[in-house]
Amino acid sequence: MRNAGIVGCSVLLLAAGAGGQQHGDWVAYGRDAGGERYSPLDAINRGNVASLEVAWTFRTGDAYEPKRGRPTAFEATPLHVDGTLYLSTPVGRVIALDPVTGRQRWAFDGKAPRDMGYGDFASRGVSAWPLDSSSTPARSGARRIFIATIDARLIAIDAKTGLPVPTFGENGTVDLRKGLRIAPKGFADYEVTSPPAVIGDTVVVGSAVQDNAYTAEPSGEVRGFDAVTGKLKWSWDPIPQDPSAVGADTWKNNSAAETGAANAWSVIVADPARNLVFVPTGSASPDYYGGERLGANLFSNSVVALRADTGERVWHFQTVHHDLWDYDVASPPILFEWSKDGRTVPAVAVASKTGHLFILDRETGKPLIPVEERPVPKSDVPGEEASPTQPFPAAPRALARTSLRAEEAWGATEEDRAWCRDRIGTLRTGGFFTPPSLGGTLVIPGNVGGMAWGGMAHDRASHLLIMPVNNLAAEVRLIARGDVDAERNAGRLSGDFEYAPQQGTGYALVRRLLLGPKTTLPCTPPPWGTLAAVNASTGEVVWQVPLGQFPGTEKLPGAAEWGSIALGGPIATAGGLVFTAGTLEAAMYAFDVRTGRRLWKGTLPTSARATPMTYLGADGRQYVVISAGGHGVQIGPPLGDHVVAFALPKR
Repeated sequence: MRNAGIVGCSVLLLAAGAGGQQHGDWVAYGRDAGGERYSPLDAINRGNVASLEVAWTFRTGDAYEPKRGRPTAFEATPLHVDGTLYLSTPVGRVIALDPVTGRQRWAFDGKAPRDMGYGDFASRGVSAWPLDSSSTPARSGARRIFIATIDARLIAIDAKTGLPVPTFGENGTVDLRKGLRIAPKGFADYEVTSPPAVIGDTVVVGSAVQDNAYTAEPSGEVRGFDAVTGKLKWSWDPIPQDPSAVGADTWKNNSAAETGAANAWSVIVADPARNLVFVPTGSASPDYYGGERLGANLFSNSVVALRADTGERVWHFQTVHHDLWDYDVASPPILFEWSKDGRTVPAVAVASKTGHLFILDRETGKPLIPVEERPVPKSDVPGEEASPTQPFPAAPRALARTSLRAEEAWGATEEDRAWCRDRIGTLRTGGFFTPPSLGGTLVIPGNVGGMAWGGMAHDRASHLLIMPVNNLAAEVRLIARGDVDAERNAGRLSGDFEYAPQQGTGYALVRRLLLGPKTTLPCTPPPWGTLAAVNASTGEVVWQVPLGQFPGTEKLPGAAEWGSIALGGPIATAGGLVFTAGTLEAAMYAFDVRTGRRLWKGTLPTSARATPMTYLGADGRQYVVISAGGHGVQIGPPLGDHVVAFALPKR
């Protein structure tokens, strides 16, 4: 008890920081503007984390099964500022909670339409302005909470009252669907799922554009708005429109003018000291055929540094050239201080669905760990020209499996193993970055493999970057436009295949994750989900351990080591811990950051497709909070609307 008291005192001392900023606060999606996801709180530590218990649970009431499209995905990471928790729900509501009791203080209803067939019915959180709770905005006297809703509206809310700010935009709202180079055709093709980035008096917003329906999908402009008035400050198109601009020559045959997407649907992070925002971009449309957009396709599949006040491009680094695999930069970039051989450099790390991790100089974009271009397989599809090379970091190695031979196929039953082996044997398997083909290609990692949108955390004490990694293979097949009807009549576009038309090209698409038909477990050998820690200085993989467990496998021998896919990210704390969830299992976990040993597993009402956060409550206790909303898939726990807070028992 005496030691616990000493720890508690250290936490309380940490709470009073320079300039009045509460060190125990969580003021942005990744805790700080740069998304480091490191908390200096240490009341919960290796020695006592096993005693964590549920402190309170709040229900939003917003879990929803629409008439069409996907169900809600409750993915919000709450903020803790000014002694209040703020979170969003997929249907456009913002809720303020008492951080100690979980009681609602107010709720704002953005009234997002619910039955529009959204491709990803999610909201990952809100943003606060200003970030520093000790300051008062120079041009406005009240803190604001910003939400970018699923139906693409940017709304400013008074943090104290929960009312929209009438002087922002039109009665508190800016319509993000207006002013785009290629306008949206419907609600489902242009959404916003991630919170805006806030830097100074600028609010920076990206977008989520549907995949694979058209060549001319909505354009993916990133825009900066005045935080006080809502007026547009700047707009940056990731597809260069000026023929003389840098990157324009990577779009052949005037394709830049006719191609959409390359949007930033993941979380944008900021460096206020350098007046920079770091934008993670996705593939240009459509994802799996690039014959209408030949060239490297800058600035898609990149991390791009922009001036926060003007939108001017400062530098870029492309993780995949001429993407043909849906290898978006889904993981938010992370800003941290990189140290090696007595030298400290401001750095940005970016993780890819390829399983590659790139560590770059934050000011120049140059790799701090070398990157080389290596030859990759050619396309055999008429009209396509795959990039002859792709970037590979010297370290770390790919954190996900990048090849799979038929004889390596896995199955929980002999029936599954035979099916997986036979199916893989029919596919083109030319190695990493093998392009889609007319006969079918094995794509590994698949579109939810590698490092997904959950992102990573940086532990300052150990200088480790920690991230979830998915090991899943997919089957991708292109269909010549003239053969689509025959394929449909033959029943080859149904079942577990996802069909996409890719209008504007000569080929439609079918794809599916490769899962055994009997158990629906992956054909990829386990573990299917891991948590990995990488030495940020050298790129050495320090540890990589299974993460979670697939529901329904509890009685199978060895299943505890098979892991689960994870759609959510980790956080690190000064207590020497990594907290994470995101798996199909209804649980949250704590790991020892030094070794990867799991120290605690907390039971949740349903699975948590989200990233946790932690804060110091007014009662002096450290809390860890997670949004648990289920995964909306048949093999996982059901939909939910729970916000769950854990804490140590009261003394």
